[in-house]
Amino acid sequence: MADADPYSPHGLSPAEAAARLAAEGPNELAPPQRRTAWRIAFEVAREPMFGLLIAAGVLYLLLGDHGEAAVLLVFVLVTVAITVVQERRSERALEALRDLSSPRALVIRDGQQLRIAGREVVRGDLLVLREGDRVAADATLIEAHDLQADESLLSGESLPVPKQPGAGDAGRVFAGTLLASGGGLAHVAATGPATAFGRIGGALAAIESPPTPLQTQIRTLVRLFSLAGLALSALVVLLYGLQRGDWLAGLLAGITLAMAMLPEEFVLILTVFMAMGAWRLSRQRVLTRRTAVIEALGAATVLATDKTGTLTENRMAVAELVRREGAQWHRWRAGEAALPQAFHALLEAAQLASEKQPFDPMDRALIALAAERLPPSPLRNGGELVHEYGLTPERMAMTHVWQLPGEHGCSVATKGAPEAVAALCRLGDEQRAAAHAQAEAMGVRGLRVLAVARARFEDEAWPADPAEFAFEWLGLVALADPLRAGVREAVQECREAGIRVLMLTGDHPVTARAIVAQAGIEADAVHARVTPERKLELVTSLVARGEVVAMTGDGVNDAPALKAAHIGVAMGARGTDVAREAAALVLLDDDFGALVRAVRQGRRIHDNLRKAMRFVLAVHVPIAGLALLPLLLGAPPLFTPLHIALLELLIDPVCSIVFEAEPEEDDVMRRAPRDPAAPVFGTAMLVGALAQGALVLVAVAALHALLRPALGEAQARAAAFVALVACNVALILANRVLHGPLRASLARPNPMLWRMLAATGALLALVLGVPALRALFGFALPPASALAAAGALALAVLVLLSAARMPRS
Repeated sequence: MADADPYSPHGLSPAEAAARLAAEGPNELAPPQRRTAWRIAFEVAREPMFGLLIAAGVLYLLLGDHGEAAVLLVFVLVTVAITVVQERRSERALEALRDLSSPRALVIRDGQQLRIAGREVVRGDLLVLREGDRVAADATLIEAHDLQADESLLSGESLPVPKQPGAGDAGRVFAGTLLASGGGLAHVAATGPATAFGRIGGALAAIESPPTPLQTQIRTLVRLFSLAGLALSALVVLLYGLQRGDWLAGLLAGITLAMAMLPEEFVLILTVFMAMGAWRLSRQRVLTRRTAVIEALGAATVLATDKTGTLTENRMAVAELVRREGAQWHRWRAGEAALPQAFHALLEAAQLASEKQPFDPMDRALIALAAERLPPSPLRNGGELVHEYGLTPERMAMTHVWQLPGEHGCSVATKGAPEAVAALCRLGDEQRAAAHAQAEAMGVRGLRVLAVARARFEDEAWPADPAEFAFEWLGLVALADPLRAGVREAVQECREAGIRVLMLTGDHPVTARAIVAQAGIEADAVHARVTPERKLELVTSLVARGEVVAMTGDGVNDAPALKAAHIGVAMGARGTDVAREAAALVLLDDDFGALVRAVRQGRRIHDNLRKAMRFVLAVHVPIAGLALLPLLLGAPPLFTPLHIALLELLIDPVCSIVFEAEPEEDDVMRRAPRDPAAPVFGTAMLVGALAQGALVLVAVAALHALLRPALGEAQARAAAFVALVACNVALILANRVLHGPLRASLARPNPMLWRMLAATGALLALVLGVPALRALFGFALPPASALAAAGALALAVLVLLSAARMPRS
């Protein structure tokens, strides 16, 4: 891979990048295959309800009822159209999520670091490489600091490969590979299909995730109802044929009953709710990488969060510099006119111990202050970073070794936790105690405290451990990171919702306690100086105790804990690609409040899912009962496949659109988390839904029985159909709240509900008002008194349903 293009240290301009993106295309392989409208329609055609509609149409043709057959064909087309629209709505939501979840890249353009979508990287970009990131494109190294890349995706070699600028593969990084350690800067040479990965035809195969507990429950429920419906339908066909001798009519009656009992809406509800729920979360700046996590959100009992950037603004600024001279401590505070000469060495060493291409807010704050307050320095302006020692769980300090061109010796700078730097400097007990007291005093004020030291090194070989350097203690740096607006309110909301908030941080305990005090978190809920390994231990122990844990993380070493948590949450702004890939959610703004809003949204989605399923189960009882009862009583069929198809046309959008758009319950964040092991249909809820449907069945059947002698079959059937539709509206209103009075349902804003009710009324008026349609459905226009009785019946049903105050489970 040759790279002859010259590059500027400032990177491309936005105009140059846009021109190359337009000319060479996005940095991606073949995108995932979209589900077209035709493909969705084909999938709909394989559904049982579709087959039943087709079978009923064929039977009508055999019976010579061409009008009924034509109307059923129209219903088939309308059903397909509605399903395609709903499915495409879900597909568009998922496509938007895929755009958000595409790999990110940190590039330098016009001298500024920008985090962009990986697909927007172009040839000539300057890539900033960081530990834990996935490389966005093939690139030639310009700088590298202890950089190692996992290239097993291309080579099959499991060990990370060291990388350094120079000739050969060791001087290049390749798209799709993972940076195991270190960092650097690289010039992009190839993107998309032109990369090594693209040339060998690599394609990311879709991984089929196992079904979630909710999906398993729904499939079991649908299977049971379907088997019961088909068995009962077969019995009806036999009874009808044997008793009445009309096998074709019996087959039609059996199909009618099967259509009435088949709960195909359950699968539709689950698909639409999960996709739209993920889309709604994305609008709140929370990316759902695995939709199954939506099930767990409403059950979360513990939110384990880090501090910097999540509870705080991640907007670091140096607040104080502190140095000791003899027994006296001297302090410089931000805002003072000048930085005294005595503090120059402290600030310079703090900058040298920071990354050259800073991403960490503390590094950026130190470099910014040095640029503003320090005079030019040969080492800072012309030195080369020749070696570095990273943070480890055993030593919470970062050490950089610098050398001026032509010089033999090196300058060493380190910064980190005060106790770690004190150990490197081999301070005596009195000095340690004094430094500890200073750090404690600043930590109490909520400041983040780092210690800084320096050393000289004259030997040839680097020591294996930075403790072998002869460090000189320089002082302390205190940085301020204010609490995010709204965090205290979000913590209080969690407390009211029965959710415990834990803070896991690598900060000093005093600093950590100051932040939790500001945030309103209990003092015993803070874990300071926490390593990634300790995070994993904490999460594992919480899960073992039966807690449902959501945990935030951003680093490579956080990935195991993110996977161990029920809800792994990665940081979108500062998180590594490894953390994002291990997590189920990504907070695009790194904001704790967004996580709490996601929990609120998860509870709303689960509530609405149960409302929709309760409605579907209830509404099928009167439909199936009114299809079956006349056959058992030896009366003419009340409803035919035409009527069932029309009812399904009204039910499907209600359950998948209206209930999905329902606002949250008033007490959504004032009740304890739900039991994740509890079935979506508890016994009380199942019995309640069947009781709702039974009430509607008895009411409509009684109305039909009363009206039939006086009005005749056609008018009584029309009145009963109107009553059934009106009672279905009553079921919708009654199920809009999980429990509570009628006024709680009517007062809830949901524009989709009123649009759907208006469409239902218009369709019903059309069927009754157009003579040809009336005849087709076997209706005769009932008198106003019968229609008034149907409306009054629905109102009475609504009052009874509201008075029942449905249980929550």
